[in-house]
Amino acid sequence: MRYVRMPIEVESPEEYGYARIRWNLSESSVADQKLSDLGLTIPDMPLLYGEHRGRERLRDLIAADGQGLSAADVLVTTGAAGALFIVATSLLGPGDHLVVIRPNYATNLETPRAIGCPTTHVDLAFEDGFRIDLDKVAAAITPATRIVSVTCPHNPTGVMLTEAELRALVDLTARHGCRLLVDETYRDLSFDGPLPPAASLGAHVIGVSSLSKAYGVPGIRIGWLATRDPALQEVFLAASEQISICGSVMDQWVAEQVMENRAAILGPRLAEMRRRLETVSDWMAGEDRLEWVKPGGGVVCFPRMTAEPPGGTQGFYRRLLEDHGAYVGPGHWFEQPDSYFRLGYGWPTAEELGEGLAAISAALRG
Repeated sequence: MRYVRMPIEVESPEEYGYARIRWNLSESSVADQKLSDLGLTIPDMPLLYGEHRGRERLRDLIAADGQGLSAADVLVTTGAAGALFIVATSLLGPGDHLVVIRPNYATNLETPRAIGCPTTHVDLAFEDGFRIDLDKVAAAITPATRIVSVTCPHNPTGVMLTEAELRALVDLTARHGCRLLVDETYRDLSFDGPLPPAASLGAHVIGVSSLSKAYGVPGIRIGWLATRDPALQEVFLAASEQISICGSVMDQWVAEQVMENRAAILGPRLAEMRRRLETVSDWMAGEDRLEWVKPGGGVVCFPRMTAEPPGGTQGFYRRLLEDHGAYVGPGHWFEQPDSYFRLGYGWPTAEELGEGLAAISAALRG
């Protein structure tokens, strides 16, 4: 594999320095939680090698969300990023073919490149509301296609698939004999209710998720992949064992407590994220320099500039950061023009969000 650092990581706020950013609207998760926020104190526990698949109770809690899923269908991983890496390196090689919806989370694009897997991008269009064109996906599939890769709710736009669209993708990939990979990291933040867990819809479907985005605990690095194909699950387990043997017993203990209380956590969080989205919606309605497709889930959106700002897009981003101390995710993080940017409304406080939106407006005016 040939690794190249991704712009989204090189330019991430943690790399740039949080102390240098005043209004951080670049994050793609809710606010980071502390153990005390969750009412947790880590107990004394043996720091042994844990279960290679992940703690059974944790896998039970994950599987319980989907009809027909069991703990045996779940592999706990080092975040969703670890799950995506396992899937790509297990199933793709230079002689295979991948179809991936773009824009997309950078790992879904870059890891297959590092492997040398030929990839066809099916690009989403603003003018179509960033909706997936199933005919274009079907046309991109070849006899060598191993995976069709999508995200839902979509990163970076926040657009949702309907259940009918998701099931149509399940049927399409089944007919062509390839896998459907669904990165559903934002599934628990779907404003009109979550879709069924992807892996529950077919044995050829792989679902990937984590606790980082909706639950605000990216520091415990807990994600998972789910598939009802036992042979494939064994391949994924082999990959996981060769990468890390097992996960952290402390991280998985915290994850269990979070999942045990998911309803109590998600109820207020969803209500707050709906309020945040309406704040952004009201601001967008008064900002004639931007247009957007309103999200149906997640905590990010992907506005587009309606005209070149003074000094071009580079001038806009420079003013936004240097003059106003605000930070967003430029379009090139997602292989899109920098006239787009990802705006995260879940991580800052409500006051910081308002200040950051005002900073964007000021930077657009120049």
